[in-house]
Amino acid sequence: MGFRCGIVGLPNVGKSTLFNALTETQTAQAANYPFCTIEPNVGQVAVPDERLEKISAIANSAKVIPTQLAFVDIAGLVKGASQGEGLGNQFLGNIREVDAIVHVLRCFEDDDIQHVSNQVDPIADAEVVETELMLADLESLEKRVPAAAKRATGGDKEAKILASVLGQALDLLRDGKPARLTEPKDDKEARLFEQAQLLTAKPVLYVCNVAEEDAADGNELSAKVFEKAAAEGAQAVVVSAAIEAELVAMDAEDRAEYLAELGLDEFGLSRVIRAGYTLLGLQTFFTAGPKEARAWTFRTGAKAPQAAGEIHTDFEKGFIRAETISYEDYIELGGERPAREAGKLRQEGKEYLVQDGDIMLFKFNV
Repeated sequence: MGFRCGIVGLPNVGKSTLFNALTETQTAQAANYPFCTIEPNVGQVAVPDERLEKISAIANSAKVIPTQLAFVDIAGLVKGASQGEGLGNQFLGNIREVDAIVHVLRCFEDDDIQHVSNQVDPIADAEVVETELMLADLESLEKRVPAAAKRATGGDKEAKILASVLGQALDLLRDGKPARLTEPKDDKEARLFEQAQLLTAKPVLYVCNVAEEDAADGNELSAKVFEKAAAEGAQAVVVSAAIEAELVAMDAEDRAEYLAELGLDEFGLSRVIRAGYTLLGLQTFFTAGPKEARAWTFRTGAKAPQAAGEIHTDFEKGFIRAETISYEDYIELGGERPAREAGKLRQEGKEYLVQDGDIMLFKFNV
C-alpha cells in the first residue's frame, strides 16, 4: 500500500529544502525565488521504526526492509491559483492525487529570504492556501451536485446518494468550511465521498518551519499554528528545515552529537512520519525470518485477510489463517520458537483485527 503526502505551501517557506532533507536527496531544486519546483518531485522515505531492528536481531535476518512513505514536493501556491494565477490549476491537480497534505508554514524571520507577501504570518499563509483549495472544490461541486441531482430524478440510485453527500460538502464550502467536515451517514456515502477526491477533504499536517534556535521548543509563531491545528482536529509538528538539510550531509556519529547539542532527540523526519501515520490512521505489522525482517503498513481496523493482501493479493484471496505473535511477546520471549512453546503464538482467522506491532505469518491456498 503506497501512501503519498503532498508538501504544499506558499513560495519560499522551505518546502523544497524540507523535501530534500526528508528524502535525503537533492532532486528538488531549492532556490530563493518563487516556483523553483516546476514539476512535482516524489521521494520515497523509509519509515524509522526501532522495533524492526530488534525483530531483525532476534530473527537473525539477512535483510531489513522498512515500510515507506512517499513525499511529493508540489510547487508553491499563490493567491488566485484556483483561477489560474501563478502556475495555476496544474498544482491543484497534483494535490488531488495525494492522500494527505503536509502544509509547510514559515515560522522564522530572515531578511535575506523574501516572503511572497512581504510579511511573516503563518496563519495568514495557511488561509491563502486553504482558500484556494476551497475555491477549487466549490467550483467543482457547483457543477457536480446539480448534475448528480438531475441523474437522481431519473432513477439513478447512486446519483441520489452522491448528490446527498456532495451536497453536504457544498453547503460546508459555501459557509467557508472545508469538505473534510462532511459526515457520511453510511459506508456507501463514505466511499462515494472519498472517490470525489475533494482537495479540502484530505487530512492536513501543519509543519512549522522554524529557525535553528527554535527547533526544540518552537516559538510564538509555531504556537499559533498549533492552536489552529487543535481547533481543526489537524496535526502539527515543529521542524527546522535548515537543521534537517545539515543532517543529511553528516555521518551517523556526527548527527547524534549535533542533535544532542541542539536539545533534540530525533530527526525531524521521525516527527513528520509519526504525525503523518496518525493523520492517515496507519499502523505497522511485521514479518520476520532468516531471509528478511520487513515492516508493512495497514490502515487501522484492517482484518487479517486485508493485511495479508498488503503482501500479495493471492494471500488475501486464499487466506486460511494468520499465525500471530504480539511484538511484546516476541521480544520478551526471544522469537517465534519460544513464543510458540510458551503458547503465545495465536492462530487468528478472517475476523481478526490486526494490531500495531503484530508479527505475522499468513497461511493461504490459491
